[in-house]
Amino acid sequence: MEKLIKAAREARKFARARYSNFQVGAALLTRDGQIITGSNVESSSYGLTICAERVALTKALSEGIDQFEAIAIVAKDGSFTPPCGACRQLLYDYAPDIEIILSNGKETQKYKLKELLPHAFDESNLGEK
Repeated sequence: MEKLIKAAREARKFARARYSNFQVGAALLTRDGQIITGSNVESSSYGLTICAERVALTKALSEGIDQFEAIAIVAKDGSFTPPCGACRQLLYDYAPDIEIILSNGKETQKYKLKELLPHAFDESNLGEK
C-alpha cells in the first residue's frame, strides 16, 4: 500500500492544473503487480479536464491491461480526495471490485468502490446487447 501511495504522490508532480492549482496523482495496481500512474490534466474548456484516476485507467486499458486490484489517490497534504462521480463510474465499468486508497500525507482511508458508488449504473441497465 505504501508503494502505491508513493507512486501516486510522485504522479501528482506531473499534474497539469494551471487553472485550479488542485494537483492530483493516482496509482493503479494491476492484478499482476504493475503500477500504472496518472495525474490530472486541465483544459481551459473545463469540461474537457480529465482526472488522475481516469488517466491511469485509460493508460492501462489502452495497453491491454484490464485486471485491477487497487487505486491510490493523493491530492494536497491534509486532505482526503475521493474520486469524482465520473471517475467512480468509469472505474466501476472496468473494475467494480477495486479497492480505493486515499492518503492525506499522514493517514490513509480504504474503501471498496461499491461503498462509494452503491446502486451503480452498469451494463445490466442497458438492456439486451
